[in-house]
Amino acid sequence: MTLDAPLRDQILASVEAGFDEQLAFTQEMIRLQSLRGAEHSCQDFVFRALRARGFAMDRFAMDRTAIEAHPGGSPWSADHSDAPIVVGTHYPQQETGRSLILQAHVDVVPTGPDTLWTHAPFDPVIEGDWLYGRGGADMKAGHAANLFCLDALHRIGFAPAATVHIQSVVEEESTGNGALMTYLRGYQAEAVLIPEPEEEMLVRANVGVLWFQVELRGLPKHVREMGNGANAIDAAYRVIAELRQLEAEWNAQKGNHEYFGDLDHPINLNIGKIEGGDWASSVPAWCRIDCRISLYPGITATEAAEEIRARVERFARADTFLANALPEVTFNGFHAEGYVQPPGTEAEAVLARAHEGATGDRLQSFVTPGYLDTRVYALYNRIPSLCYGPISENIHGFDERVSLRSLKRITGAMALFVAEWCGLERIEG
Repeated sequence: MTLDAPLRDQILASVEAGFDEQLAFTQEMIRLQSLRGAEHSCQDFVFRALRARGFAMDRFAMDRTAIEAHPGGSPWSADHSDAPIVVGTHYPQQETGRSLILQAHVDVVPTGPDTLWTHAPFDPVIEGDWLYGRGGADMKAGHAANLFCLDALHRIGFAPAATVHIQSVVEEESTGNGALMTYLRGYQAEAVLIPEPEEEMLVRANVGVLWFQVELRGLPKHVREMGNGANAIDAAYRVIAELRQLEAEWNAQKGNHEYFGDLDHPINLNIGKIEGGDWASSVPAWCRIDCRISLYPGITATEAAEEIRARVERFARADTFLANALPEVTFNGFHAEGYVQPPGTEAEAVLARAHEGATGDRLQSFVTPGYLDTRVYALYNRIPSLCYGPISENIHGFDERVSLRSLKRITGAMALFVAEWCGLERIEG
């Protein structure tokens, strides 16, 4: 259905009327410290909120066997979350519109030292236009918007005239297995919208991601005899330098990949964690580095992993020390491919109209070198996969924050999108 101006204005006014409640809901989500493996209380909160709204509820565990058997599944580890996936489904009185998945994740990344935050990380403080808090921008503000864009329609007597699944997942920040599990569970729709903090723009393409760990062994000696030992930490620096060379080579290929040629540095290698040694006066016998690297759409995670493993081994065999103690490379998290959302879909056209209706501006698109769960729906559900959300700052950093004016605008755009994409039916009674 095409929205006329009076209905559009009525929907946006309803978003405005419910925004204080939406903000309070978002703040409550931020207070729930849903770090990896500790998302249970937040998922319970979401479950109760969806059930109170009358959704048909499904709460289920991840199927490790099914995930590991799928090419889009990432390796399991002892750190993998066992929190459930929560899905609430709206069924219309009569299915006349196009179905939709609205998805968000509740898992958040570690805070780092609390002393480096202006406010406590899980204290959802508002200052001016900004709501602070770990996970508020990435992505509990968008998560709440999934519910409250439908609340805005309900408030004025409407519901979607199509099936809508609201999916709340975990493991987005570490494996992507939560979103994949919804696909393996059988959830389907004609489009998906994920309101990640994407600066009020549509993600046109994004990279795949690999996590891996390199473990090195040294020969311990007293520091007075260090010339006779082999320092595993020094060896790690040499391996990192070789990985930086691989990163540079992959970046040099950006012109071969559509949408990535104009990015300064699409392939980012991050040495996210390093630990090793046991004593300041002993030559360290071990060192372990945890790495994250991205890959272009069209490159499988398996292909990239094989290239990394072979590169480290080839370098090690040419190194005087490492040749006698080859590093061990383990892939231990993200094993995910990137995707491209082709332009020209009807879903994108509807979102563009909704965005313009809510903001007054034309919808822009961009390419992001970060992981997004949207890859599951683009690659496996094979449906239009729209990632679009509010303006934010410092996600994964100190003083993470989301713009409230932007959040209100994108909630309005989402409500308009649902109204046109799914159609509307009057609520009986």
